[in-house]
Amino acid sequence: MTKRFGLTALAAIMMSTAASAQTVLTVANWLPPAHPLVAEVIVPLTKSIAEVTNNEVTANILPAPLGPPAAHFDFAVNGVADITFGVQGYNAGRFKTTNIAELPFLSDSAEANSVAYWRVFENTLKAAGEYDQVKVLGVFTHGPGEIFLKEGDMTTVDVLKGQKLRVGGGIVNEVAAALGAVAVEGPSSKAYELLSQGVADGILFPYELVNFFKLIPQLANAISVPGGLYNTSFYVVMNKAKWESLTPEQQAAIDSVTGEALSHLAGQMWDRADAQGIAAMEGEINVQPATEEQLAAWKTSLQPVIDSKLAEVSEAGIDAQAAYAEMLEQIKTVSEEMATAKP
Repeated sequence: MTKRFGLTALAAIMMSTAASAQTVLTVANWLPPAHPLVAEVIVPLTKSIAEVTNNEVTANILPAPLGPPAAHFDFAVNGVADITFGVQGYNAGRFKTTNIAELPFLSDSAEANSVAYWRVFENTLKAAGEYDQVKVLGVFTHGPGEIFLKEGDMTTVDVLKGQKLRVGGGIVNEVAAALGAVAVEGPSSKAYELLSQGVADGILFPYELVNFFKLIPQLANAISVPGGLYNTSFYVVMNKAKWESLTPEQQAAIDSVTGEALSHLAGQMWDRADAQGIAAMEGEINVQPATEEQLAAWKTSLQPVIDSKLAEVSEAGIDAQAAYAEMLEQIKTVSEEMATAKP
């Protein structure tokens, strides 16, 4: 009897120890739960972490924002949350190497751009040390930014000259200015208000966001620019101390579902969302491809912007021209891999 009691007690202790050994990660979120970045990337990521670690590590998304989007990187640095995601551009001047993935004319596919970005980050950009205070789980971009206007001759080179465009900061401001537009700054959430009240004549956005923010009724025309006029870079990062508290086996398991795998996941989501956005515009917005004359003129006008952004990358201690060339080569390689992988 005593022996049986002892074994039962030992089993209870072992079960209690195993339960207490489970690590629960907090994930900060500042977007609506229905946003595809949350529903189709962050939620699946939390499920994957639990699955690959046999539920030794789980991740719970917090029900309410801890603060503004720009604060989320430091939430991970300081341990306010264990995992956070956001847009590097919300922290002006802090992340210079993101320029490599945000330049004009890179790729029509968010997946190709995102996976290429991760590879260049791992191979080259990480050395700048911008993320040394955290564990980087992933970097990626949304789909290419296109031109949307209420009215105007969409075939002219100067189609944006004098147009008041809602912009959100970062490279898109410089792109708009270089093409003759007047910048109207405001967050994405204010885009509908700015357009509906006539404060803005148009916007530079990916297809997904025009649809998500219900801007289609406010716009009449669009120009599809090969590779886009800009991209926006995102990060997913983890508190460094929390990461280092995990076992090597748990870290390896999480690495298997983050990094390049996460870039594929996020890029595929943005590409699906862009396709849904284009479909929603059918019969509502006239989307036409940029003419050869427009492309030639815009590439000339935007070269100083590209040069300026590469100069900022150099300030971070990176060979910017080499990194840019590597990015373009990786986009080509990833695009070929994607084409081969299709059934």
